Amino acid sequence: MTNTLISRVKRNHGLEHATIHILSESHKRFSAQGNSDHRGFHLNIYGDVTEDDVRAAVAEAHRRMKAGERHLAVHPNCGTVLVTTAALATLAAQVALAVENWREPSGGRVRPLSVLNAMPGAMVAVVGAIIVGRPLGVRLQERYTVDGDLADLEVESVRPVAPSPVTRLFQLLLTGGNPEMRARAYFVRTRGG
Repeated sequence: MTNTLISRVKRNHGLEHATIHILSESHKRFSAQGNSDHRGFHLNIYGDVTEDDVRAAVAEAHRRMKAGERHLAVHPNCGTVLVTTAALATLAAQVALAVENWREPSGGRVRPLSVLNAMPGAMVAVVGAIIVGRPLGVRLQERYTVDGDLADLEVESVRPVAPSPVTRLFQLLLTGGNPEMRARAYFVRTRGG
């Protein structure tokens, strides 16, 4: 049962990404954010993308994935990539500060300059972590969080839903608060898989 639920989430996550890829092929001025579960996926669109565009993109994504375009399941801006990169960057900065503190022991006193002394090393370490984080995050996504093989997953419905407070927050983050990039939210329900 647990494996079946996990497989469904991974397939829905892959279909979510494929839908965003399809929308990107025909719409240049929009942002999207989504999240998947065992029932389907929520898709939040910011910009000039209609409900009909979303329905068509879901159908096209499903058709193309079923035809073998499994690569559409992977998206470079997935949360898996972002979290992996952020974790590595945080760890890199922490290690740089720890090395600086180890290099010049303070005897238990707080050394305000140790943070400044650690900055050059921390910046190099964080840049390295960002460079490594993106491809590593994509690999983790491919292996653990998406599945490009939809098996018997079918789209049951695509329906608009009210934008949530999280949708509104992402609208601000992804569009810089641009009022022309209106938020629309959808729930894509699936079955099978």
